[in-house]
Amino acid sequence: MSQRKRLSNTQGASQNKRRSDSLAEDDSEVPFTQPSSSQVQRGLARVSNAQVEQKAAEVVQYIMVKDQKKIPVRRADLVKHVIKDYRNIYPEIMKRVLQTFSQVFGLELVEIDTKAHVYILINKLEPHEALTTNQGSVNPKTGLLWVILSVIFMKRGAVKEGLIWNTLKKLRVDPGERHEVFGDVKKLVTDEFVRQRYLEYVRIPHTEPLECEFRWGQRAELEVSKPQILHFMGQLHEREPQSWSQQYRDAHPSLGAPGPSQPSRSQR
Repeated sequence: MSQRKRLSNTQGASQNKRRSDSLAEDDSEVPFTQPSSSQVQRGLARVSNAQVEQKAAEVVQYIMVKDQKKIPVRRADLVKHVIKDYRNIYPEIMKRVLQTFSQVFGLELVEIDTKAHVYILINKLEPHEALTTNQGSVNPKTGLLWVILSVIFMKRGAVKEGLIWNTLKKLRVDPGERHEVFGDVKKLVTDEFVRQRYLEYVRIPHTEPLECEFRWGQRAELEVSKPQILHFMGQLHEREPQSWSQQYRDAHPSLGAPGPSQPSRSQR
């Protein structure tokens, strides 16, 4: 009995130690406070320009790797894993990072969550550019996303998931079956596109059984042109964009209602 008790105590102590070690690792992240301009100047006096450039290049690389999968970047992770001991010159590093993205890559780093300080890279492309890869071939995932965003926009911002699945079925993309190009279609739409912030997938309150709907995500709001969406739908249905009066106003809020020369028709 005493041996069992000692063994139990030893195992318990070992488990407690692992838990405390795990908590210590979690708590090791020191909260980041934006340094003042005087702190930045003092920090810059202790490092060379080459060191700052190198750290900025590391930040660019880190963000680009995340962006390959359209994963948003948290400032806390950036500071912890890349900036590290250079946190006192964080503003100067990020200033150079922003310049590099803008001048070299034609991209913009945008903060989409000012409380959690979450960033994404955006590229405001025309639809025909966004739908193609560097080799000029059609990007299937982006094409599928474009269809979903178009449906949501035409329905004024929110669509029950059933309508999205029915639309995809008409395109021979069944969310209940594994697709040869997209794989698990439902996971692609409800997980990957959501994590990338192209879509929001939310529960509709007070529904029984549970119902969910799709909305445009933060990345879509920043990257995707609503007038181009409407132009795309006009070509698809052989209609003038102005014929969808409500959607036209949504796409062109500064223009108001369509002019009398092109009368509105009801939304399909």
